[in-house]
Amino acid sequence: MIQRKDVQFRADGAVQLRGWLFLPDGPGPHPAITMAHGYAAAKEHGLEPFARAFAESGFVVLVHDHRGFGASNGRPRQDVDPWRQIADWRRAISFLESLPEVDPERIGLWGTSYAGGHAIVLGATDRRLRAVVSQVPTISGFEQGRRRVVPEAVAALEEGFSEDERAQLRGEAPRTVAVVGSDPAVPASYRTQEAIDFYLQPVPDGVWENEVTVRSTRAARMYEPGIWVDRVSPTPLLMVVALDDTVTVTDMALAAYERALEPKRLRTIPGGHFDPYTTRFDTASGAAVEWFREHLA
Repeated sequence: MIQRKDVQFRADGAVQLRGWLFLPDGPGPHPAITMAHGYAAAKEHGLEPFARAFAESGFVVLVHDHRGFGASNGRPRQDVDPWRQIADWRRAISFLESLPEVDPERIGLWGTSYAGGHAIVLGATDRRLRAVVSQVPTISGFEQGRRRVVPEAVAALEEGFSEDERAQLRGEAPRTVAVVGSDPAVPASYRTQEAIDFYLQPVPDGVWENEVTVRSTRAARMYEPGIWVDRVSPTPLLMVVALDDTVTVTDMALAAYERALEPKRLRTIPGGHFDPYTTRFDTASGAAVEWFREHLA
């Protein structure tokens, strides 16, 4: 029987990060895994099945919402700052270390999509981690943006960034756009049907809003976690890469894996960016369980 508890811990000041703690059967202390969601999502977007798979394999699992999203507090809401999220994630590691159910010498980290990029950065810069899994990770925000935004749309995008900066100088709140949307007349971060289906999956009322700050897009286009990939070693790194990924882009992930140093492992799966959560869940979760068992258990 896996027990799921609501937990919270301090990030900084009055900001409390909230999430779920999954406790496996049997006496501890257990090895542990810390997890978080990707760009502009909440923990309810497909993370619980992974957490339960890990807990059923004997790991304590912490899943937290990034500040400004889901159950965590923090203002402005729906604002994605990758470096703030990384700093907060270090607090999640510290929180896990403090729990009597956890062996602090056996903590791993799992991140997906945008948080897959965070997993690479944290693996390279926080030696408390004994194993890292980076699933369909962001590698280069600049290159992803160049591929996903047609050249004739770049000028309007940049002007939107500038207008948002001017508005904030006037004391206005950061401007927002939809996370997903099919109407080309309405600005949105993602327009593919697979992204729309993923983000608009049923979640409890009040958990998530279909909006993200404009400045989050600028930050994403400046975010380059791939430069850290050869610094993760000697921490063991597993990369799970979808072979038809047009969001974080397959060829960049494969090239990043080639730059990574041992110990490392690559697991490729058929399908697109969101298939690890759905049609390829067993393969993606199984690869992560195997990696964590090898290096934590």
